[in-house]
Amino acid sequence: MAKQALIEQRPWLLASISAAVAYYFLRDNPVGEGIWGLALKGASVGLLALYVLRRLPKGGHQTDGLLLVTALALASAGDVAIELDFLTGGAFFAAAHIVAVVLYLTNRHPRPSPTQKLIGAALLIGTPLVSYLLSGSIETTIYSAFLGAMASAAWMSHYPRYRVGTGAVLFVVSDWLIFSRMGSVDLGVVPDLLIWPLYYAGQVMIATGIVQCLRGEQPVR
Repeated sequence: MAKQALIEQRPWLLASISAAVAYYFLRDNPVGEGIWGLALKGASVGLLALYVLRRLPKGGHQTDGLLLVTALALASAGDVAIELDFLTGGAFFAAAHIVAVVLYLTNRHPRPSPTQKLIGAALLIGTPLVSYLLSGSIETTIYSAFLGAMASAAWMSHYPRYRVGTGAVLFVVSDWLIFSRMGSVDLGVVPDLLIWPLYYAGQVMIATGIVQCLRGEQPVR
């Protein structure tokens, strides 16, 4: 029954999940190489953006919803571009983070708790710091400043922290696993196993959490 409801009411979300799962299991398979792999990877978050666009409520909150759609669309472009050129992909993701920061800062929590402030500051400062320690790359650290700003702003927003904030943290951890490959930290097969699931799960948590708030299905904090 739940699966049938998902197909009927959230077809673009189901399509996004299907593309993400297919990419994960086919990426090292000849079927998933080349154009098909790029298509599946780009479609995963691209269809998530379409899901958000289709779920936007009529009337208010259109600007917030369109900012979210734009951030997801830029991330989808980054997913494809990073397979072709690492710097170009990073530029798309940095742009996505900037758009997300605008969204979160316009929806700041009116009365953040001391713990919320502490975690927000830790994400803002700690994300680029850990990224540098893992990668030893100045370019990566500069990108990570945008990543940390996004995660910090998400945690400090009025959106549910255990959906949107946690989703942003999963995004950060996924990127840390990527950066671990660039430096002297050897995590074995862990990056191969977890980079994509953590990243995609984070994007789904962010997208669905914000959409539910925009539609009034979940109260903002």
